[in-house]
Amino acid sequence: MDQQTENRSGWSWWYLLLLVQFVFLLWPSYYNKVEPSWVGIPFFYWYQMLWVIISAVLIAIVYFATEE
Repeated sequence: MDQQTENRSGWSWWYLLLLVQFVFLLWPSYYNKVEPSWVGIPFFYWYQMLWVIISAVLIAIVYFATEE
């Protein structure tokens, strides 16, 4: 039983994927611009909404990769 809880509480390299979203969204001055717009939506808004989808995919990848 101790080995199972030890493996469960262990750290995995998969968790580093969760840092990707923070790195790309940490500096708003990078994406705080209007152009390029997409379907009339300024870059500032569609970039953040794109990262909502990317973050959900990354979280799912980490979840399934670390699931026992």
